[in-house]
Amino acid sequence: MNDTINDASSTSPNGIGKTLKPRSLVFDLFGDYLRYRGGAVRLRGLVALMDCFDVPESTVRVVAARMRKEGWLDTRREGRETVYALTDASWQLLDEGRERIFARAGGPWNGQWHMVIYSVPETDRALREQLRKRLAWLGFGMLSASVWISPHDRLAQVEESFTDHSPVRLDMLRARSAGTAADRDMASRSWDLEGLNKDYGELLDRYRPRLAAYRAGEVHGREALVERIRLMHDYRLFPFRDPDLPPELLPKGWTGRAAHEVFLEAHGLLRAEAEAHVDRLVTGTEGGNGTGTPG
Repeated sequence: MNDTINDASSTSPNGIGKTLKPRSLVFDLFGDYLRYRGGAVRLRGLVALMDCFDVPESTVRVVAARMRKEGWLDTRREGRETVYALTDASWQLLDEGRERIFARAGGPWNGQWHMVIYSVPETDRALREQLRKRLAWLGFGMLSASVWISPHDRLAQVEESFTDHSPVRLDMLRARSAGTAADRDMASRSWDLEGLNKDYGELLDRYRPRLAAYRAGEVHGREALVERIRLMHDYRLFPFRDPDLPPELLPKGWTGRAAHEVFLEAHGLLRAEAEAHVDRLVTGTEGGNGTGTPG
């Protein structure tokens, strides 16, 4: 969702197929599974889940302790066992990221651009970088230095994010261009649409051929969980880069919508088997061959 969750950089050109990082896995497991099972998990359950991704218990303990120290996890004791849950800040982060990943703007575009012009002192470079990452996460693109634009009205979210940062000066405007040709030119300058489209194509090449097996119910248990987490990891990098532009601003041959549809279908098809496997692991009833069928 953002750099806190994604161990991969939001500016990475393509994170498809990269190694899953333990911190990222913890957020994914809570966001897609544990939130619907009371929002908490015993340490032994978390260890069992992470073992599906070949993460050893020692690493799980270190990562969980580090995330607790950083304010992303809370703990409580139940007898001799430690129970982990996400903090309110973590849930807020996950909920916002989930909205960006699963939702797409609907309805026609009214031709209006929403513009942010910012000024940050040179001495506050970290704050300026934070502002830029936030703008990118909200779907804004850099038209020129310190000038970011979006076809979606998210100016209130920008202002809310930096209300308490006095060094930041924000001028927020609404404007129209000379016409469609100018709009398309602005979009091409503000986002790397060609590179994004290429990476969407790679995502389609990876997952579209797997849909037949998913539809036929051939993926079970641990494999379903791993596939679904991998799918989420591969796809969630795109909201950092994809401004969800209206069709009239997109280049010909755009594959982003098709990639989103494949993601949604695959995510839904793997759900039952993946969730059943999570239930077996967190309740300690996993047995046999780990495929979701008796051994």
